[in-house]
Amino acid sequence: MRRALISDIHSNLEALEAVLADIRSQGITEIYCLGDIVGYGPNPRECVDLVMKCDACILGNHDQGALFDPDGFNAGAERAIFWTRDQLENPQGDPEQNALRWDFLGTLPRCLREGEFLFVHGSARNPLNEYVFPEDAYNQRKMDKIFSLIEHYCFQGHTHVPGVFTESRTFLAPDEIGYQFKLNEEKLMVNVGSVGQPRDGDNRSCYVVLDDEKIEFRRVEYDFNITAQKIYDFANLDNFLGDRLRDGR
Repeated sequence: MRRALISDIHSNLEALEAVLADIRSQGITEIYCLGDIVGYGPNPRECVDLVMKCDACILGNHDQGALFDPDGFNAGAERAIFWTRDQLENPQGDPEQNALRWDFLGTLPRCLREGEFLFVHGSARNPLNEYVFPEDAYNQRKMDKIFSLIEHYCFQGHTHVPGVFTESRTFLAPDEIGYQFKLNEEKLMVNVGSVGQPRDGDNRSCYVVLDDEKIEFRRVEYDFNITAQKIYDFANLDNFLGDRLRDGR
């Protein structure tokens, strides 16, 4: 069974639509979202509406920030999440659809387990907020604790940096492995990358295709200039959030 794993959309409608088109072009019909549908970007309502059609979705820290008070956010991210909340509460929109969006976000689980697969936003230890960066592969204590909570395979987002962490304490970037990795007996943590705000120096959207034998990282081009201009047009969204889309940082 093939399924697409997307994460960290961050209200980037152009990126999400491009990724969904790429998924459809491969005949994949099952899609899991690993959180952070909203935050940073200019189209929270439209992105929530599209993700509501996914087969499964878990809660991200920005999704929680829109539901409750943001915790641990920098000033720009906090302004963006309060603006996002205003957009989701906008009385000029369809009240019934607004209610559906809030109900959807409010019932998202923090993790999902399916046999040997664990799906989280942050990490197996802290599904919502813990970052696992490539350099953490050298932090034996941290990796030992996280891997002890993983039965076999864990898929996550949050850092916006795609790649594979092996139990033998290596981090493999997608371009180092030909964008594919064969599943084996070793425990793995896989960061699926970001649809809406890549931060690995590649401005193309990133997601993962998972089947019974391997994972494949997919990069998808989209017109980030359209998204950036939308961000510039809103005073409560920092221009930096648009600038970084060009650089993939």
